[in-house]
Amino acid sequence: MSPALLMFLGFVTVTLWVTWWAARRSSGASHFFAAGRRITAWQNGFAVAGDYMSAASFLGIAGLIAFYGFDGFMYSVGWLVAYLTVLLIVAEPLRNTGKYTMADVLAYRLSPRPVRAMAALSTLTVSTFYMIAQMVGAGALVAILLPSVSFHAAVIGVGALMIVYVVFGGMLATTWVQIIKAILLMSGTVLLSLLVMAHFGFRFDVFFDAVAHVTSRENGVEVTRDFLRPGLYFKPPYGALDLISLGLALVFGTAGLPHILVRFYTVPDAKTARVSVVWAMALIGLFYVLTTFLGFGAATIVGRDHILAHGGNNMSAPLLAQKLGGELFFAFISAIAFATILAVVAGLTISASTSFAHDFYTNVLHRGTERRPGEEVRVARITAFVVGAAAIAIAISLGPKANVAFLVGLAFAVAASANLPVIVLSIFWKRFNTRGAVCGLAAGLVSSIALILVSPSVHLLATPWFPLKNPGIVSIPIGFLGAIVGALLGREPRAEARYAEMFVRATTGLGAEKAASH
Repeated sequence: MSPALLMFLGFVTVTLWVTWWAARRSSGASHFFAAGRRITAWQNGFAVAGDYMSAASFLGIAGLIAFYGFDGFMYSVGWLVAYLTVLLIVAEPLRNTGKYTMADVLAYRLSPRPVRAMAALSTLTVSTFYMIAQMVGAGALVAILLPSVSFHAAVIGVGALMIVYVVFGGMLATTWVQIIKAILLMSGTVLLSLLVMAHFGFRFDVFFDAVAHVTSRENGVEVTRDFLRPGLYFKPPYGALDLISLGLALVFGTAGLPHILVRFYTVPDAKTARVSVVWAMALIGLFYVLTTFLGFGAATIVGRDHILAHGGNNMSAPLLAQKLGGELFFAFISAIAFATILAVVAGLTISASTSFAHDFYTNVLHRGTERRPGEEVRVARITAFVVGAAAIAIAISLGPKANVAFLVGLAFAVAASANLPVIVLSIFWKRFNTRGAVCGLAAGLVSSIALILVSPSVHLLATPWFPLKNPGIVSIPIGFLGAIVGALLGREPRAEARYAEMFVRATTGLGAEKAASH
């Protein structure tokens, strides 16, 4: 049995045991959706980091840096600083005003049924985009490591494991899978970065000189490029706008990602939520700095041609590990990537199923009442099956060559355009109302997806109507504009009357614990 398969099986065994342990403690909606609100600051910080440092980060960003140098690194900058938005704007108000989902914040002072219906639709859309990227990464990784397993079989296997974690273990199991994954990922990334620098004698001048002279074959001719210069990925005439658009999507999208937002309901109070974000920022910041060594190391030590011949740019980091540490280290790094994918997919699935069950099924269809005890949890489990099956089908149709960082960038654009405007305006604008929330969610969702479909990102049109690869620079203002114009079209006395109460609770936490316990 190969080392890679042994490590895969070891990780799966440990996480299945965690799921069994969590299943014995996940009784009731609060435990299933929010882990009983007993997760500590460091645990939630590691879990948030585990949720955030996805296959897009470990496989996709390293691949983009390995192929496009400085421009690939700029792709990671938005991810690196995005948690400042979460820390300063949404973490504390979200924990104080919500219960299980983003829509709880909107429904606090707005009409619950329309905003919950739109929020559930937005959550499912963002989660599916994000999940597809993870599935593609998983399928490509397993298919390379285990040649006897096809891409299709690998995607189906990952999807099945993810469904097991969520259906049986709920948020508690998902949290601990993410903590384990974050520890493994940071350990592997630090070790691989040290091996890269050891290859260059721990001399940064030698390392960056090699980065400035990267050779590869293009159309049969050997070409040398300076990977420290911009312009390899973000090319004229729209390169600068593309980079700005991507940065906006990442910085604002993080604060609107459903699987990140639900993490703040697992902690006991707002202070713990803030501290957990600081833990997450430290881990995430270190990780994205280290992706520079992974990507540049793959470009200089492994080479673009070898990477292309062995699975494409998503395999840059695992192939670097193989070159520097042999088959055993290759298996270890690949198993970490596999753990990364499983943990993130589980987080995405539970956020999507929670939103559908809590927001749409209970609060829209049944006006906030369960017909039978435990029905909300059962609906969430069924939704996990449906969402998982949809993601599996779409990932299989895309195939293993799609870059996972790019796919996730699109998910961030949708989250930034639809979710963030209504969250911010609901918390900080007294005049905001239900019509504004519905218009903002709809405008952001429709504009971002429409622009993606007519952009160079999706080859539906021979000549793209929208020239940028990421729609954020246009769709985010449209989301804010839709929310503001919608709110100004009519007044809602109830929403304005409850604003002061919501603002006090969002900033101080008064009454939050009592509401969360119900």
